[in-house]
Amino acid sequence: MTTKMTMKTSKRERSREWYERAQQSLVEGVNSPSRGAAVYSPGPVVLDRGRGSRVWDLDGNEYIDFMMSFGALIQGHAHPKIVDVVSQTMAGGSHFAAATPAESEAAERLQRMVRSAEAVRFTNSGSEATMLALRLARAHTGRTKFLKFEGHYHGWYDPYCLNGHSHPAEELGPRENPTRFPDSEGIPASVFDDVVLAPWNDLEALESILRLHGRELAAVITEPIMANMGCILPRDGYLQKVCDLAHEYGALFILDEVVTGFRYAPGGCQQHYGLTPDLSTFGKALGAGFPVGAVAGPSAILDRMRWGSNMVLHYGTFNGHRLTMRVIAANLDLLAANDGGVYKHIYAVGDAAIAGLRDVFRRRKIAAIAQGFGPMFQIYFTSRDAIHDYRDYCQYADTAKYSRFIHGLLDRGIYMTPSNGLHWIISTAHTEHDVEMLLVAADEVCAELA
Repeated sequence: MTTKMTMKTSKRERSREWYERAQQSLVEGVNSPSRGAAVYSPGPVVLDRGRGSRVWDLDGNEYIDFMMSFGALIQGHAHPKIVDVVSQTMAGGSHFAAATPAESEAAERLQRMVRSAEAVRFTNSGSEATMLALRLARAHTGRTKFLKFEGHYHGWYDPYCLNGHSHPAEELGPRENPTRFPDSEGIPASVFDDVVLAPWNDLEALESILRLHGRELAAVITEPIMANMGCILPRDGYLQKVCDLAHEYGALFILDEVVTGFRYAPGGCQQHYGLTPDLSTFGKALGAGFPVGAVAGPSAILDRMRWGSNMVLHYGTFNGHRLTMRVIAANLDLLAANDGGVYKHIYAVGDAAIAGLRDVFRRRKIAAIAQGFGPMFQIYFTSRDAIHDYRDYCQYADTAKYSRFIHGLLDRGIYMTPSNGLHWIISTAHTEHDVEMLLVAADEVCAELA
């Protein structure tokens, strides 16, 4: 890996000009803090178009995209089949706020792929899906409290906005009674009275907390792979034990697959890990780049939304959006084709990237790990062998060094967010050549960091 193949992409005058213009009309010039100067220095790369695994910025610089809209673009950019479906659907009308065949066609495909999905309800985002899942759990159990884990992100619904950001390790408090850090201003403190907080990947602490609060819980909600602090894998058997403990105390087990759904297997992480959640939430990869969410689970729970005096209310003008439903059907058909054979490609490319990065760090004597497998992974600059939970991340991950590393990659045609709390994504469009280019760029940046 001595030949330098990377192209410099550091000249981004038009990105800077457009970002300055955007700040006159948008807060921080963006519509989500993860896109602005809070993460990118001195400002974001302003993208103009994408195709396959590549994106181009306003200056014409070409990048290999490993962020893929935080995992939404499982088919890459502008997949021909998706483009064709969008074009044909738009010609007949994008949305009617009325019943259409597209709704049931999308739901039927989701049911075929996710074994726990006896019934499906579509929302417009992952945040809406997790909001609805909690409302259903409370109605089904007659309880109001729920348990969430440190560091997990389930959307920006008020009760979920607790301990979603990293904090100094010395401020985290004991594992059996974590310090509570609201993630946002504007949320009444009383909102968190119904939230029980626990460390993740720690059965002993969870059992202790459940002995105190278990009988009050409507649900335990968890990501199957902790994706809000990069890519943190569950310990062997951990997720099934969490499910069993929730049921022991009469609570529902909600699996938040907004990030992982349809990414690790046709049936998501619940298929990969052999789980049967009471409720599942989906988003991102489900819509192949279109905004959508979904709640799936037993009819006995979702039927609580049937019209009546004791119903669980869920309205939405854009629920079951016709254009998005057509995209979902096409996307899931692509993923299910040849018995899900496309996943072999995703895993092969992802595992090659992970192995190659580990080799670069070893050769360059950089204290860093590439953690994860196949479709999703993250890099941590740490001397640890692994990051197991939120507390490890807060204490041992050098997020500033990671940001410098990513900015070096951005200057060499690799597009990725400098936020260490997110993750690298492999789509069906990525190739072995993309991995080769990544590894050359990573080697160059590590030579500068060493």
